[in-house]
Amino acid sequence: MIIASNFKTNYTRGSAKAFIQAIQAFIANTKSEQQVRIFAPFTALDRFDEVETLKVGAQNFYPVQNGSFTGEIGFEQLEEFGIQTVLIGHSERRHILKESQSLSAQKYDFAKARESEIIYCIGEPAEIRVQGIDAVMSYLWEQFEGIDISYDKLIIAYEPVWAIGTGLTASLEDIEEVLTRLRDKLCAPLLYGGSVKVENIETILHVNACDGVLVGTASWNENAFCEMIRIADNVKK
Repeated sequence: MIIASNFKTNYTRGSAKAFIQAIQAFIANTKSEQQVRIFAPFTALDRFDEVETLKVGAQNFYPVQNGSFTGEIGFEQLEEFGIQTVLIGHSERRHILKESQSLSAQKYDFAKARESEIIYCIGEPAEIRVQGIDAVMSYLWEQFEGIDISYDKLIIAYEPVWAIGTGLTASLEDIEEVLTRLRDKLCAPLLYGGSVKVENIETILHVNACDGVLVGTASWNENAFCEMIRIADNVKK
């Protein structure tokens, strides 16, 4: 399974390094079989002596190698640190920073051309959720416009917008229904994200179509994140 942490706008270079080293040590000591991903802010990126199953990724990038784009980060800056995995389409970029589906697709194509692993995020806001499952799925499928779903390094993270950072978690029935419908058309691994924490990760990972989690706030404590990895190691599906 894939256990991913999104640091968002948190951690400095020093604190991120200490966190990543602690997770590396835990994985090495426990011989965990989980695929672990840590998405650090740009200023904390570095070359880490990573264990084989852990990759440090980028939360964002501008779809250029380099150029005159003040304030943006191109792939040249990511390649300096050997970054091989990126987040695209997170709801905070779609809804807070107003990134369009067209821009998400441009980023996707750019990362795909460089054979990066892509965790592509989709999710619906509360006003869509209350309209029922058909409205939810219609909204989610629109977020695949311009996206090559056959790409072999694609991972999809379903994160209902109303459950991110709110303390609300979709019911297991809701998660299973959405992931099962996605699985009907998609071959990529499916993650769930949205107020995942130590207390509920085990039940979420037991959902049949769930291949892992993308965790925000609850993963920022290294002991909690290690516990999530340990729990995943003990989930049998």
